Amino acid sequence: MTLLLTRSDLESLLDPAECLDALRRGFTSAQDGTAARRVVERLPGQGTATALLPGMVEGIPAYTVKVNAKFPGSRPALRGVVCLHDLGTGELLAQLDSATVTAWRTGLAAALGTHALARPDAGTVAVIGAGAQAELVLRGLPELRAVRGVTVCDLDAGRAAAFAERHGARLGVPAAAVAGPRAAVRDAGIVVTATWARRPILHAADVPAGTHVTSLGADEPGKAELGADLLEAARVIVDDVPLAAEMGVLAGAGPGAKHAAGTLGDLLRGEDPGPDGEITVYAPVGLPWQDLALSWTAYRAARAAGAGVEFDFLA
Repeated sequence: MTLLLTRSDLESLLDPAECLDALRRGFTSAQDGTAARRVVERLPGQGTATALLPGMVEGIPAYTVKVNAKFPGSRPALRGVVCLHDLGTGELLAQLDSATVTAWRTGLAAALGTHALARPDAGTVAVIGAGAQAELVLRGLPELRAVRGVTVCDLDAGRAAAFAERHGARLGVPAAAVAGPRAAVRDAGIVVTATWARRPILHAADVPAGTHVTSLGADEPGKAELGADLLEAARVIVDDVPLAAEMGVLAGAGPGAKHAAGTLGDLLRGEDPGPDGEITVYAPVGLPWQDLALSWTAYRAARAAGAGVEFDFLA
């Protein structure tokens, strides 16, 4: 029997602290960077078909295959499914809503990277792009450090205002929507960009020294949030250097793979000395094993709680 887990199932089962622990274990495991495929194919119009396979993590007896449809003009913009298979037999254990899994693993992995690279005293967060991924960064980051203020901008001013009001009330901190990226980052120690931008929205002159920037939008060819001058001025950390050079932040924005200082796995394993007062950038593409870390956590929680719907594809 295959367990079907919807968005509402996952939202009720997943806990940010548990998910952060699962992702941290994945980043620090010996298999961080396990060879995997990320395939992105453009479709007529604005859409892309994306597949990530296989997702594997040392110690988890399962693997994942994820298939997404990504259409920026649609709501939701991402739809698809994560298939969770038994590693020994191939049995299809579960199918999970990929939009929820992707938002949680991307946002919470970004929270880990943000906390690792931002100055210890940085507590004001600027959010550019008030969507699902930024939502999860703001849910994960307070588990790791104190957040003392939030500024938000988005192409949709109403969405920015709602995001600021929601997180300001939840965290009990000042929060405000502002008119543009430069205004948002001016007084922030931490910047989170999570947009569909295909041209840079921040340059070196926009970002004060000592600021940390987490850029989540450059996850496939043609997308770019940070200017080449900002990347040249910053210490850049990625999740996978070859992948970042092929289709991520390092692919077409100027610097090559040699410009990346290292990976988040290096940093969390203590193999990288960490930041030293300069501008830092964490710019992940997203790796298949992260889907497994979240899917396995959700699957175990669902089995324990009796949640989800069982379905027999072989009937």
